[in-house]
Amino acid sequence: MRILNVTGEYPPMEGGVGAYTAQLVAALAALGHENHVLTGCAPDLQPPEREADPGEGVTVHRTIKRWDVRGMAQVRRAIVRLAPDVINVQFEPAAYGMKGAIYFLPRILGRATPPVIATFHDLLEPYLFPKAGRLRPWTVAQLARSAAGIIVTNQEDKDAVARILHTGGAVEGPPTLRLIPIGSNIVADPLPDFDRERWRKRYGLGRDDLVVSFFGFMNRTKGIETLLEAASRINATRETGQRPVHLLFIGGRTGTSDVTNVRYADEVDALITTLNLDAYVHRTGFAEPSEVSAAFYAADLCALPYVEGANLRHGTLHAALTHGCPTITTTLGDETPELRDGEHVKLIPPEDSTALAEAILTLAGNEALRRQLGRGGEMLSRRFTWSRIAEDVAGLAEDVADLTEDVALPKGPLPRHHGRIDDHDREP
Repeated sequence: MRILNVTGEYPPMEGGVGAYTAQLVAALAALGHENHVLTGCAPDLQPPEREADPGEGVTVHRTIKRWDVRGMAQVRRAIVRLAPDVINVQFEPAAYGMKGAIYFLPRILGRATPPVIATFHDLLEPYLFPKAGRLRPWTVAQLARSAAGIIVTNQEDKDAVARILHTGGAVEGPPTLRLIPIGSNIVADPLPDFDRERWRKRYGLGRDDLVVSFFGFMNRTKGIETLLEAASRINATRETGQRPVHLLFIGGRTGTSDVTNVRYADEVDALITTLNLDAYVHRTGFAEPSEVSAAFYAADLCALPYVEGANLRHGTLHAALTHGCPTITTTLGDETPELRDGEHVKLIPPEDSTALAEAILTLAGNEALRRQLGRGGEMLSRRFTWSRIAEDVAGLAEDVADLTEDVALPKGPLPRHHGRIDDHDREP
């Protein structure tokens, strides 16, 4: 099949959705599918508008200047030119600059186009116009109800989409609503000459330091304040001979699409100073995947105290599990079935710095438990391989293409008033 992925971000832009898309299209190409990526480019990045690598079966088109109505006109013209069998919209509002036009893409395109699959990466309220009130589910409904297929990455989002599609309550939803989990965007593959002690020195860490890693961009839902307070509590009250906690923040501060989190990152910096943690916080900065992998192996533990509780929508959690890094994360009470306490991860309540401090000390003093959690997490991660994910996405693409095979894409320009976009809306 020829698959067109529409995404608001794509490497070298920094962001989880872009990283997901890159992994997905590579895995789809390995299955023999022809892949095109239609995206934009951040102002400070200047890669070529078109990047083709026939050997890998992926062509990237960086032609969308903005994701408003005019941008949708550009998308429509690209679809006419590329004539894909199916379109997969990678949906996360921040990646599109919080522009609303993408919600209406299937309606704008009209029926005389290939079927559209909407992949919802996150339906958490903080990401969906936090002050929009009832507008949140309404806007999601516009995309969900007009798409030929829907992909969600976790059960919670599947239930949310099902409720939106069927207001009477949670149901399974239509047969084209599929739960297809994500995988780790970071392969467990450090540089060939990886040496743990040398990598620790690179970040100002000693061989015997107790190093707790955190992976991901700065965001209010990540529980970073809880982690800082836990580290401060341990370091301020530790007994004689007890090692202080050093925190290793892996990755950049904010992603290319996360401009609203810059202020929050500044607040985190201020809190680090307030808690007297400046000497105990170390950062890799934005790093290549092999360097991220090396940083995971250089750490003793990983702490991901998500405010809303752990969920397999988090690529950061998948990365920690893939590396077999003993991980402490959070639960709201009802455990995610795939994440069992004491087997795959150590679970604590969200926003509880005391519980996090106790968990860090427990794991630090119990090598057998660390090994158990590391093995359990790594074994769990094998269920979320990109080859399996690509097979499931391709299966849905084939299903929706079969359902709409009687609708052909015009080979010439679309009608002047088709989808409410006229010639005067085109980019000059």
